[in-house]
Amino acid sequence: MLLAALVFALGFYFLWLGRIAVELIISGGGAAIALGIGVLILPLLGVWMVGSTIRSALDHQRLARRIRDEGLELDISELPRRPSGRIERAAADDLFLSIKKEWEADPDNWRISYRLARAYDHAGDRSRARDTMRRAVELEKHERGV
Repeated sequence: MLLAALVFALGFYFLWLGRIAVELIISGGGAAIALGIGVLILPLLGVWMVGSTIRSALDHQRLARRIRDEGLELDISELPRRPSGRIERAAADDLFLSIKKEWEADPDNWRISYRLARAYDHAGDRSRARDTMRRAVELEKHERGV
């Protein structure tokens, strides 16, 4: 529900920016046309970014659901935590190393790539977690024939 409200608000904002851009372009002045074209690019980029983010979120949610249904989620319930609630660094690193060994044995398995992405995330390496999750999504789509 919140996502729909945010997308609706962004859509309204993008339409408003688009209207301003068109008004600038049809005003006829050289600077106004250039500014209008620049302003027109903003909502186009915004639509692309919102669409891409929602598509990625839905893909990740689908993989998480499949992993849960197959009973392959990482069990982090017993790992020691900091006062902030995050997993202690040494425990997260140990978890990562164990999952990395699984991945090295079968790097083309989307399930293990998903688990590796989650292990990267728990270890605090967000960049590699995103890259590995993208790979897991692509491998899972290939498995489904999409």
